[in-house]
Amino acid sequence: MTGMTRSSKGLDPRRRKLLFMCWHRGIREMDLIMGRFADENIDRLSDQELADLERLSEQPDQNLLGWFTGEFSTPAEYDTPVFRKMREFCARVHEAE
Repeated sequence: MTGMTRSSKGLDPRRRKLLFMCWHRGIREMDLIMGRFADENIDRLSDQELADLERLSEQPDQNLLGWFTGEFSTPAEYDTPVFRKMREFCARVHEAE
């Protein structure tokens, strides 16, 4: 999978915007991590999970990538259930490839 696979059709404006933001990061690695996760889960995230994903999407790609790879410790305020779901999702996708 190399790009967005789901349409934003039928999503509320908040989810549409977040889906776009997840696929349009700054570095391709983060597009693939966040974008794939959003494609798969955006319509099922709770309001709190959406808020957590929005906060994560505001972070620089280098920080996020470091948190995902374990190069940097994830700050407690960003080590949320949605971050852990995204990290687990990324590991499953990577294993399947």
